[in-house]
Amino acid sequence: MALGVACGTAFPEFSQNLKFLSNIFLRMIKSIIVPLIFGTLVVGIAAHSDDMRRVGRLAVKSLIYFEVVTTLALFIGLVVVNITRPGEGVVLKAAQSAAPVVATEKMTWQGILEHVVPKSVFESAAANDVLQIVFFSILFAVALTQVPQKHRDTMLGFCESLSEVMFKFTNLVMKFAPIGIGAAIAYTVGHSGLSILVNLGKLLLSLYLALFSLIIVVFLPVMLIARIPIRAFFRAVKEPALIAFSTTSSEAALPDAFKKMMQFGVPRRIVSFVLPTGYSFNLDGTTLYLALASVFVAQAAGVQLSLTQQLIMLFTLMLTSKGVAAVPRASLVILSGTLATFGLPLEGVAVILGIDELMDMARTTVNLVGNCLASAVMARWEGEFTPGVPADTQ
Repeated sequence: MALGVACGTAFPEFSQNLKFLSNIFLRMIKSIIVPLIFGTLVVGIAAHSDDMRRVGRLAVKSLIYFEVVTTLALFIGLVVVNITRPGEGVVLKAAQSAAPVVATEKMTWQGILEHVVPKSVFESAAANDVLQIVFFSILFAVALTQVPQKHRDTMLGFCESLSEVMFKFTNLVMKFAPIGIGAAIAYTVGHSGLSILVNLGKLLLSLYLALFSLIIVVFLPVMLIARIPIRAFFRAVKEPALIAFSTTSSEAALPDAFKKMMQFGVPRRIVSFVLPTGYSFNLDGTTLYLALASVFVAQAAGVQLSLTQQLIMLFTLMLTSKGVAAVPRASLVILSGTLATFGLPLEGVAVILGIDELMDMARTTVNLVGNCLASAVMARWEGEFTPGVPADTQ
């Protein structure tokens, strides 16, 4: 990023020739979207079908809680980005796409629902239409739970393998990220000037403000309502939160979080279900970031989104964020797919990626804290929470 800024400032004309490098990086990112969303969503739904039948009531309560909190996180991100407006002043060209553009079309609710249903999954995959891929993946996963075990295991194994391969694929693509980011920043600074750095700083501060607001407006009231000891809870999650912050991966903090929540008084059966499931369905920090980043790119592209259009985008993110893997930078895939669906320029991803490490540290930490809180709330809801009494001594 620093080299890109220097190149764009010193050689503004030459920097305009580097755009092809950022385009290559963006094309590789786009190629990840469909297989990763399909694999993670199918595994996230079908792999937990037996557990959901077994725990029944806990599964329903958990999923309702996840949906409410992540939706609140999306709204907080939307409110903050519309107040701070960090994208204003950035110059990005609006994307040109043959795919249906929800953000620029006046659609009725009937039209929105019709748009969600693909007439060909291959056409949807070619157009990177995330909503249609999500619809197909959900139906596929539900159908998979209804076939004989032998066939289910075969397809589930394929989808798990596909997800793992795409995670490794993402890692390979990210090795090219420094070149793609450098070229994108050089092009953007050469085109827009150093003022772009002010906007990135505003975006970073907006995210931290929104995440802090999420903790104050949502997490703390939830603790009070569920009678979770606030100081004791934050002491319990301090170490795993530091691991998540430093590694930008909530997966790395999972073992320690599991242990700490059991010591906090959450039974093993609840921790073992809520934490892993939450890593697919309750990524509060990531969903908030996706709402904020999507509107930032729209502002940068000069696309004026009405309240209705922003709510449609929230609905899209509410669905697609459920398939985000808890690994570094996986949210870029969802962000890219959302931008493609709404006809917004993918160049915005490359610009954001320059400071994504700093943003990822914060949102990953909030993801982890949110899931630890969810396990404590579910334990209280089930009448099995005993603060300060380790689960293995109960």
